[in-house]
Amino acid sequence: MDKEESFCNSTCEDQINMAERELSAFIRAVTELFGPEQAKRSTQDWFDEFDLIDCPPRSTDRDWRAVTVAASARLANRLTVAQASHIRLPGCCKDLSVFHARSSRRSGRDGVALREPAT
Repeated sequence: MDKEESFCNSTCEDQINMAERELSAFIRAVTELFGPEQAKRSTQDWFDEFDLIDCPPRSTDRDWRAVTVAASARLANRLTVAQASHIRLPGCCKDLSVFHARSSRRSGRDGVALREPAT
């Protein structure tokens, strides 16, 4: 095995490990906040966004966080549409204020809680 091939294999392994860590952290957070059904859908969103990355296949510089941000935007859109339409998403938390309260604590900001309309 020459140095170039060894470097390529090492770089590929590093990219796979970084992608796995990024996806794992994202799905763990979605599962905790919104439940397993949204986590499943968000996993597919993450892979769809990965496919859309404009990056050469053998690139050593992939921005995995950008994939997660794009998948998060899809999740936020799905939740916003559901809330505006008064649709309860399967597997999603019943009260979106849970998400807002947790995110406010993390960011140190106070704000108006998102609440599901009373039925």
